[in-house]
Amino acid sequence: MMRFLSARRSAVLALAATLLLVGCATGPQPLYYWGDYQPALYGHFTKEVGPQEQIASLEAGLEKARAAGRPVPPGYNAHLGLLYAEGEQGDQMVKYFEAEKALYPESAGYIDFLLGKFKRTN
Repeated sequence: MMRFLSARRSAVLALAATLLLVGCATGPQPLYYWGDYQPALYGHFTKEVGPQEQIASLEAGLEKARAAGRPVPPGYNAHLGLLYAEGEQGDQMVKYFEAEKALYPESAGYIDFLLGKFKRTN
């Protein structure tokens, strides 16, 4: 009888250890590839980071997201477009605004507003 309990206890402990290890395995991946987007956005609003530095950081993030096969979050391309607009690079601005609309069609109204505003000032 003792041997049976010992074997059962060992089996229960082995099962518990297995479940613990499986539970500690990788969890769900984030939906988007964030990269340095949040620090770049913070730097933009606090003026701690210049537009060219932000562009370089966000462009690098786009490459990493593509390499990982993951989408960037809503607003990522639009923010990049705004940074290019600040630098008066209209062709790049339009490219990223259109990319934002393609990825997130719900942003079309706002992106069209920004494009219209840009065309009126130029």
